[in-house]
Amino acid sequence: MGIVNVTPDSFSDGGQFFEANNAIQHALELVAQGADIIDIGGESTRPNATPVSEAEELRRVIPVIEGLAGRIKVPISIDTVKPGVARAAIRVGASVVNDVAANRLDDEMWRLVAETGAGYVLMHMQGTPQTMQANPTYSDVVAEVGDFFEKRLSHLASAGVQPEQIILDVGIGFGKSTEHNLQLLRELGTFTKWHRPILLGVSRKSFISRLLGAKVTERLPASLACECHGVQLGANIIRTHDVAASQQAVRMSEKLLSHGCLGNSKS
Repeated sequence: MGIVNVTPDSFSDGGQFFEANNAIQHALELVAQGADIIDIGGESTRPNATPVSEAEELRRVIPVIEGLAGRIKVPISIDTVKPGVARAAIRVGASVVNDVAANRLDDEMWRLVAETGAGYVLMHMQGTPQTMQANPTYSDVVAEVGDFFEKRLSHLASAGVQPEQIILDVGIGFGKSTEHNLQLLRELGTFTKWHRPILLGVSRKSFISRLLGAKVTERLPASLACECHGVQLGANIIRTHDVAASQQAVRMSEKLLSHGCLGNSKS
């Protein structure tokens, strides 16, 4: 899953692809590099990010999706927490909703997903982007994320969403300390029990800096290490800024697994 941030303030590449034409060109390049999904977002979800209005988010993302629909054969994902943005994006060509706010209480987004048949990324987050890193606290992060998935899958079913529409994301960096992230990475195979695809998003994230002191522009090798580890434990979708490098690393991990060169903790 290649990331296209149509924002001025995303933590890694904010502003580079803020103009629609730049974002479209970048998405085309990611597809050429091997992206199987393009994930387009118009509102930053980094810690302490400032929310934007629905109108502004629509102004950012809809021209990009319209510019890509029909030009690429891979699915387009809309990274949004707003049902209105998701609906408009699906109308012009998106087929997946990547929802970091699946911890919400209302079911409007889920009813939309049920109605349209879109894919749905169910991500765990503690709090909101504005509060999530203030003091994330868990008694057992793996158990609590698992309990969240169990309950949300039930809510989604009640809203009419089919199991085959759902992708699970443990939300690395979303309301988690470095230790919480490491625990989730260590136990990632735990979340395969629902037999749904697992999405892993670790690309360039700040826990890498806290562990290794690497700047944003220097975090690719560590991101690849985490992604390959995730594949060994059952991750099916890797959300990344660096498609070419991630695709090669992941494909090699798959080859090594298929030839018995790596221990497979899923078993």
